[in-house]
Amino acid sequence: MKNKYSYIGISFIVLVFGIWAVKEIGNRFKRSDLFEVGPVPSFELTNQDNKKITDKDYKGKVYVVEFFFSTCPTICPVMNQNMLKLQDKFYGNPEFGIASITINPEYDTTEVLKKHAEALGVKHYNWHFLTGDRDYIYNLANTGFNVYAGQNKNAPGGFEHSGLFALVDKEGNIRCRKDQYGNPIMYYDGTAEAGVKEIKEDIEKLLEE
Repeated sequence: MKNKYSYIGISFIVLVFGIWAVKEIGNRFKRSDLFEVGPVPSFELTNQDNKKITDKDYKGKVYVVEFFFSTCPTICPVMNQNMLKLQDKFYGNPEFGIASITINPEYDTTEVLKKHAEALGVKHYNWHFLTGDRDYIYNLANTGFNVYAGQNKNAPGGFEHSGLFALVDKEGNIRCRKDQYGNPIMYYDGTAEAGVKEIKEDIEKLLEE
């Protein structure tokens, strides 16, 4: 009888553990409440190490996209510093990445971008500073991401662009949270502390999916 009850006890423990494990696995892969904006546009650009980088290189990673230029005298330094905060938060996580795409590729060559990255203190191996054909990049920004970028000789530095960050999940979908009225915010303000706080929280959600 003792052995019989022992077997029952062991079976019960195994059953409970199995239920717990299934629940934990389910929670691990449960989709978050973040809104799906749509698929990230495909792209192929060159990074600061003169290596071709495409959207496929980010597959399986949660990553943030910004459009900037290295000589920007206004919002870009703020955006880059906020990206450094994201780097520090998720440093060492192979499932996190950043894509910083220049809108002044004629000046921002791979050599310039490498020096820029080094000066910033970029350490994360999945943070790529990307350059390429100007028209291709502008089309990627304005049509692909629907994030404005353009030349303007009257703007500081000769270019103008938004300070928005795009958040992309592991499956290559642009994701975002909703505002207090239930409307998707689409992108995050990369120039504001509040926007950085929000995107940090949402990166964590996507990393857990």
